[in-house]
Amino acid sequence: MRASTRPTNKAEAKNFVGSVMSDPVWAPEGPSRLRASRVTFMPGGRTNWHQHAVGQILYVLSGVGRYQLDGQPVQEIRPGDTVVIPPNARHWHGSAPDTMMCHLAMSETDEKGQATTWLEPVSDADYTKTAAKD
Repeated sequence: MRASTRPTNKAEAKNFVGSVMSDPVWAPEGPSRLRASRVTFMPGGRTNWHQHAVGQILYVLSGVGRYQLDGQPVQEIRPGDTVVIPPNARHWHGSAPDTMMCHLAMSETDEKGQATTWLEPVSDADYTKTAAKD
């Protein structure tokens, strides 16, 4: 699959805050239910709160980012980090306030063909909490 056959898309404003671009890597075909995208968040960009029925895996390619599972502290993520989001866990992810971040986002569709349930935007107060560095 040549990159030129998969156009870069501006992420939907109803599900993201700030400037976010998405490059499709793989969409489900045949028996496969795997979906993968390279997502680039400009500084301050982030997803809304959301859930994945089958979970999600994030692999950070470049920059500095953040993610948060509902009820847990905000975590900082860097290149080479892998984040495993459990099934149905309410969460968000995006870049740090002053640095872009690019990650590979992988999830599976459920038996109905759905991968993501989008929820409300992450508040500025939640987003700007100091990120824990492991």
